[in-house]
Amino acid sequence: QVQLVESGGGLVQAGGSLRLSCAASGSIFKIDAMNWYRQAQGQQRALVASVSDSANYADSVKGRFTIERDNSKNTVALQMNSLKPEDTAVYYCSADVDTLGYGNYRVYWGQGTQVTVSS
Repeated sequence: QVQLVESGGGLVQAGGSLRLSCAASGSIFKIDAMNWYRQAQGQQRALVASVSDSANYADSVKGRFTIERDNSKNTVALQMNSLKPEDTAVYYCSADVDTLGYGNYRVYWGQGTQVTVSS
């Protein structure tokens, strides 16, 4: 099995910064994309940023958030700057993992970490 563990959430004032980290461990042959999603209260989970060969961002976070990946450690981070109250959500890490080397990828999720931005 594969485990994803997130850390780094918390409470921050608008305009501040937070850095989220996610580490994947377990039976990993290869990881394709690593992603950050968020889910605000009463809303659906939405993709924030994704990185495989290149990084992609939701329009709402472009220029403020940066996704960083370390393939040697199976980790991904989300540097969040210029935070706004509307960024408040539970943030989830996910990874597309091939556990056996046959090219069959499955999505694994972390447990989520709360980010609260006060105005």
